[in-house]
Amino acid sequence: MGGIIVQLVISWLLVWLVEKGDLRCLGFFPTRKRMGDFALFFLITAACAALGYLLRMWIAKQSWQLNPRLDALLIGKGVWFVLKSVLFEELIFRGVILYLLIKKAGPAWGILITSAAFGIYHWFSHELWGKPVQMAFEFFTSGAMGVVLAYGYYKTKSLYVPLAIHLAWNLVVMVIFSGDTIGGQLFTEILPRPLVTVSWFSFLAMLLVPLLSCLLINGWVLKKYKVVNQ
Repeated sequence: MGGIIVQLVISWLLVWLVEKGDLRCLGFFPTRKRMGDFALFFLITAACAALGYLLRMWIAKQSWQLNPRLDALLIGKGVWFVLKSVLFEELIFRGVILYLLIKKAGPAWGILITSAAFGIYHWFSHELWGKPVQMAFEFFTSGAMGVVLAYGYYKTKSLYVPLAIHLAWNLVVMVIFSGDTIGGQLFTEILPRPLVTVSWFSFLAMLLVPLLSCLLINGWVLKKYKVVNQ
């Protein structure tokens, strides 16, 4: 949590030095509209992320069970880890830097630059350096997600939408279905996996349909929003 506080201090200092502004540019203050947006995009994204696991159950016959070691403290730690990591990344990639880039270079350049940086960042956070195929795939997927997250900030001038999308995706993957980053959480996969032969089309569907549905649906909803002026 200390790192997030440092980020906020640096963010305030940066926006104050550049234009004598403050952290209101991040749209932190809760309003009914912002809370409604948060709920909407959270639910859309959670459904898209869960779709990936439904496809894996249907196509690859994988299955999950309630974690036999489940307790409130375990889930609390998982949720707290996800919340901290999401806040950390959003303050870097959709925070004051994106705000200033949009003002100085325009929204298109601001969104593209921060999204490319978001994709590159995941090379290191996922320890992919030196693996060209994985690096290219990660750059595409994380960068594409970064575009939608940055577009959400641009349209609403608030971090509520990117936070909702980012948080929902990570909670489903890491906490509900026990992603590799933090291990066993709510549901754990039943191993060994069944030996099922799937086509490349089915494999790509399991891999890409959840992400593409998340990007397309959230992007389509955001396109209907009017740009908020700060």
